[in-house]
Amino acid sequence: MDVNTLRSVTTVLSLLVFLGIVCWAWSKRRSADFEQAAQLPFDQD
Repeated sequence: MDVNTLRSVTTVLSLLVFLGIVCWAWSKRRSADFEQAAQLPFDQD
């Protein structure tokens, strides 16, 4: 395997992982959890 092929595969896999994380973070199922986490600094416990 050529080093440039390995670099290309690594780049594509990194892009796919990044897009997966973005989709996970912006999904509607995670919205409530992130909203709750965003309010943690303002809690007066």
